[in-house]
Amino acid sequence: MKETYHHFSKIAHEYEDLRTTDIEPILFIKNKLGDLTKIIGADIGCGGGRYDIELFNHIGKGLYLICIDYNENMLRRLDKNLREHNIKEFNTVRTSANILPLATNYFDVLVTFNAVHHFNLLDFLKKSSRVLRNKGRLFIYTRLRSQNQRNIWGRFFPKFYEKEKRLLEINEFEKTLKKVPDLILESIEYFKYKRKTNLEWLVQQAGKHHYSTFGLYSKKEFEESLNKFQITIMNHFKNPDKIIWNDENIMFNIKKGKTTRS
Repeated sequence: MKETYHHFSKIAHEYEDLRTTDIEPILFIKNKLGDLTKIIGADIGCGGGRYDIELFNHIGKGLYLICIDYNENMLRRLDKNLREHNIKEFNTVRTSANILPLATNYFDVLVTFNAVHHFNLLDFLKKSSRVLRNKGRLFIYTRLRSQNQRNIWGRFFPKFYEKEKRLLEINEFEKTLKKVPDLILESIEYFKYKRKTNLEWLVQQAGKHHYSTFGLYSKKEFEESLNKFQITIMNHFKNPDKIIWNDENIMFNIKKGKTTRS
């Protein structure tokens, strides 16, 4: 926990520049929220707010967000980023995803993007069930362990896949979700993106630890792995300025089905 906190504190000022923001899950969420004219939502593990900006851009008026993160540097960055985009309909809360000190049966939607592997999943689902209103929705955008193995890092960066043990597979997620009977898995959505970049950018991303997985390496181990990564990439791809691969993600579309709003 301390290592993760330190990691995000260190990269908060440039995190959104190191990561790719995918629009497709935002469009899916917008479609599922339908014709709601007033939406009270929360983004858990919001980071610097890059996905929150897109939620406001695509959903528009009527959306109010509580942006939740455990890292105060990330929340300060989020506040700056959203205000620079003239977004004012939000508030920030520094807390753990496993606590969620929010109003019961109150939220229309909860979202979390590429963060759930940092949570205690069962605790998070229980707290989500408590704060969601009846028919409220929870969208969990993440990647599976097997998807992580197939991306550029899992394939070519030594020990990356083996070290990242926090990601789950679908059966593991479903087994945990069954312990929270008020939450119903409505659908599982798959996303696949073709990425294109150059070796220099990949080395820069890794060097700045754009994935928290890199924080699981010792300094010496990381340096050795990064060197091997560059050699492997140059051997595998004919042109180091034109590296193409597929990234995969998944979204669990969950609906609260029993408790009524007070």
